[in-house]
Amino acid sequence: MDQAESNFVELPDFAAPPGGATGIVQTSDGLGLRYMRWAGRPQGPGTIVIATGRSEFIEKYFEVVGELLQRGFCVVVFDWRGQGLSQRQLRDRAKGHVKDFSAYLKDLAAIEAHVLKDCPQPWFALGHSMGGAILLDQAHRGCSPFARIVLSAPMIDLSCVRYRRLAHFLAGFFNRLGLGRIFVPGGRRSSVLERGFAGNPLSSDEARFNRMCRLIAAGPRLRLGDPTIAWAHAAFRLMRKFEHADYPRRIRTPVLILAAQNDGVVDSLASERFAARLKTGRQILIAQARHEILIERDDMRAQFWAAFDAFIPGAAGEEQALLARHTARDVAL
Repeated sequence: MDQAESNFVELPDFAAPPGGATGIVQTSDGLGLRYMRWAGRPQGPGTIVIATGRSEFIEKYFEVVGELLQRGFCVVVFDWRGQGLSQRQLRDRAKGHVKDFSAYLKDLAAIEAHVLKDCPQPWFALGHSMGGAILLDQAHRGCSPFARIVLSAPMIDLSCVRYRRLAHFLAGFFNRLGLGRIFVPGGRRSSVLERGFAGNPLSSDEARFNRMCRLIAAGPRLRLGDPTIAWAHAAFRLMRKFEHADYPRRIRTPVLILAAQNDGVVDSLASERFAARLKTGRQILIAQARHEILIERDDMRAQFWAAFDAFIPGAAGEEQALLARHTARDVAL
């Protein structure tokens, strides 16, 4: 295993928002996690923790961080274990690996204990894809510190795997054979961001997509390839739990799900069914959006922020909040 690194990568046209402090925290099982924190406006609306998706990294969210800072929030972003510049668990840095998704809860606990403790309350979470699934798991276990959770295309189920039951069985079978550390069948060492804009499942905004590609080129240690069999087996186990009708009903934290209509990675219909069973939650579908709504085109991102501002207390001023509520309602219709 390597060590976590506290530096960060910038581009000439995509710099870190000013005022950010970077550091490393240790998890309870001894792994180093890289984080960045920005102080919000005095007497601001609280703190947002960004829980990124699989293979993502802090730098990818600089634009989002800037938009949250404009709203007055204190912002915390971190790299999960095994990705970005946090400590990786295998000698081969290209492999996305974890044995069980409960390990990610240790990452959240470390961020809460060492970083969030100095941030203003209330605390809110913004999670994308895998990060959204982990936040839901934490909330279901009754240990979420967040007052509200906003999820972008959460990993409730996959749409990129045709025969999901068979894939789950095979992942478990090969994992039991001791092959958990090898790539999933067909897995590649390159990041999905390095495979070209044409036909990509992430975004229809070529400029934003290419900017992410240039970040990888500028900081190759940010790169993460496809997952291992063990990671896939762990992900399938968690997603099977999401299928139980009682699972979302046990989540007490208010949840807003923003789903992408043209999502080629996760299943938006599965998240809609999940949201319908939440006691305090709902889903809004962003028309024409691909998986990564926050690096999509401006019109789609505007819909996301309108829904966010209507859901998170204090995210916008009174006049802006009223406009956001009407916009979010129109998107839902």
